Amino acid sequence: MSAYILPVLIIMVLIFAFIRRVAVFDSFAEGAKEALKLIGSIFPYIAGIFVCVTLFRVSGLAAAVTKLVTPFSNTIGIPPELTELIVIRPMSGSGSLALIENIYETYGADSYIARCASVIMGSSETIFYVAAIYFSTTNVKKLRFAIPIALFASVAGAIISCLLCRFL
Repeated sequence: MSAYILPVLIIMVLIFAFIRRVAVFDSFAEGAKEALKLIGSIFPYIAGIFVCVTLFRVSGLAAAVTKLVTPFSNTIGIPPELTELIVIRPMSGSGSLALIENIYETYGADSYIARCASVIMGSSETIFYVAAIYFSTTNVKKLRFAIPIALFASVAGAIISCLLCRFL
């Protein structure tokens, strides 16, 4: 049944457009033109974020931060195996997916650490990427507390994720 959702949705949109007498292809072309302008305006920010994340990981700074944060994470109930995931997740979605795949292979998909990692992945976001896209699109220059609060929420989510997984 799920295979029919997209075709039915497209047909419904076309019927609605026909009833409203909307030039569907012209509207599509106009939207595509606006999307290209948007991509052109946010591309430098996306490229900058990807360069920074790559440098963070390749330079060894990610490993150093993880090593520095591990004693603190142990005291608040986060397994040391998850600290690298918590450090990388706000910066890189693909990097955190690679880490979680490694966690699944090492500890098994049903282990406590894998469950915690899954909940952390589901309850967190690539903060720097999203902030770069949203704030560049809206032309916001002063972020004030947006990034620190998002990072705090991400850490709080990780702590709560590990606490909840203990009881499941």
